Amino acid sequence: MCGIVGYIGDKSALPVLMDGLKRLEYRGYDSAGVAYVNGGGMGIYKTMGRIRDLQGILPEPLPEARMGLGHTRWATHGAPSDRNAHPHAAGGVVVVHNGIIENYQQLKSRLQSEGHEFASDTDTEVIPQLISRYMKKGMPFEAAMRRAILDLKGSYALGIMSDQAPGKLFAVRNGSPLVVGFGEGEFFFASDIPAFLPYTKKFVFMEDGQMFTLSKGEARLELLGNGGGTPVKKPEAPGFKVVEIDWTAEMAEKEGYGHFMEKEIYEQPKTVMETMREWIDDPPGMLRALGITSRMILGWRRLHIAACGTSYHAALVGKYAIEALAHIPVDVEIASEFRYREQLIEKNSLFISITQSGETADTLAAQREAAKKGAFSLTLCNVVGSTASREADSVLYTRAGPEIGVASTKAFTAQMTALYLLAVALGTERGRLIAAEAQTLIGQLKKMPLLVEKALGSARRVEEVARSITDSSSMLYLGRGINYPIALEGALKLKEISYIHAEGYPAGEMKHGPIALIEKGLPVVVVIPMGSLFEKTLSNIEEVKARGGRVIAVTDEPASLRGRADETITVPPTHPVLSPFVNVIPLQLLAFHTGVLRSNDVDKPRNLAKSVTVE
Repeated sequence: MCGIVGYIGDKSALPVLMDGLKRLEYRGYDSAGVAYVNGGGMGIYKTMGRIRDLQGILPEPLPEARMGLGHTRWATHGAPSDRNAHPHAAGGVVVVHNGIIENYQQLKSRLQSEGHEFASDTDTEVIPQLISRYMKKGMPFEAAMRRAILDLKGSYALGIMSDQAPGKLFAVRNGSPLVVGFGEGEFFFASDIPAFLPYTKKFVFMEDGQMFTLSKGEARLELLGNGGGTPVKKPEAPGFKVVEIDWTAEMAEKEGYGHFMEKEIYEQPKTVMETMREWIDDPPGMLRALGITSRMILGWRRLHIAACGTSYHAALVGKYAIEALAHIPVDVEIASEFRYREQLIEKNSLFISITQSGETADTLAAQREAAKKGAFSLTLCNVVGSTASREADSVLYTRAGPEIGVASTKAFTAQMTALYLLAVALGTERGRLIAAEAQTLIGQLKKMPLLVEKALGSARRVEEVARSITDSSSMLYLGRGINYPIALEGALKLKEISYIHAEGYPAGEMKHGPIALIEKGLPVVVVIPMGSLFEKTLSNIEEVKARGGRVIAVTDEPASLRGRADETITVPPTHPVLSPFVNVIPLQLLAFHTGVLRSNDVDKPRNLAKSVTVE
């Protein structure tokens, strides 16, 4: 959840660190800080609040330093405050940390009994205190650091430095994401790639239990915790693989838009096209490239998908599509629920994890549990080299580029694109889709970037509707069939960005509870495309109207809604099974405009982080 940055090289460290922290703001945070070591010793600046607040307490001119650490904190242990902000220091050792130290209470009690005084309420502070403890017992700094790390239980990504090792930075990973960037005679590390895209495109994605020692012009990798507590050094080459990322720094900038979320909504025609480009003309070939054979497909009696948040809603769309086109039953589960119950997964079945970042803790845990059961794991992921992509048996990449806005938009439509390709491919391989049907669907998918572009043309109308709901305290979203997940996603977006309470429901469930919520003036968004469920959904609209509700209809058949809907937002028609693509666009825009009109920070909504890398 927190954001970590580190730098060592010939540049002035503090400007590089501050730039990196700004590029990680989307992860969500409540405080920020930086630390450096130079010939004059060590300096630490940290404060509750935003990066701009940290900028305000930095001295002018900035201290000269060629190495340092930075951090944005999302509180877990200890309330947001200056004293709980990172970096934390003890005995000349400075640490920044993302994750949770599960045994910190025991460690803290032991340290306090030995006379160590703590300056914060965090779990993180036990790390520099532990290192300091071992140094007091006579260990050199690096030996003390390695020994202290072996005492830690939990998930963590660490950046460590000390005035005892002024020319070295240390990056450690166990369960929380950390990437190391390789420049010309300089090194960077961070929680996510965008932090240092202006400086390098070459990254190493660290594995659990690894530590990088970074000095000027040299990177050394070692494996910590060999069961007996002795570090095991890996060969420097080929000890790690450098991956070149094809993202640009401009892709992580607003490019004239007022907000990242707005930019990313409007990038969706491109991300849909980029995600389908490689395989749209040969979906069965995609299966072969993924290592999925006809024999495997014919042996599957059920598929399993696990995901969280918006990715879970994409998974639900995928369930409808795969069942409709390939006639394979699909179980979709929230990853945090899946991992803590008995998993009834047959050996050699297909397990699909969906994660934008490839680092979502619950989704990774679900993927690992499925692998233990003998399932073939396929991950749909947006980040090359991420943990999910490295650990899965196969990867189908979504080509959305960096998504900076916390509320996911373009990653969602990219995930749907990948799932539709998978559904068409499976339907074809299983003989459930005849060639003509497959070609019709492929033809419609090829048109989807243009149709999404047309759906974006509703933005002005959507903003008008948004103005009418800004004072609402609650809303209801209804959909049927494959558009029920779109109702869920629309409600989630509104909650995330506007802080208006919203619930998504299958329209057919109205009489089973939600109808009790409807009163005069309650806004009810109804997703109602033309199709086999059109008339059924019309009857649900009548139920809402009879009780004074205010209907906002998203439809490709506006003529049939005259006199029935209070507000109509028109989307272009498409194949019924593909309608989620165009129907979700107005719901994303509605959440965005409502959030902006309510003066909320739509890119960094309160209490939320982009990648949930801890439980």
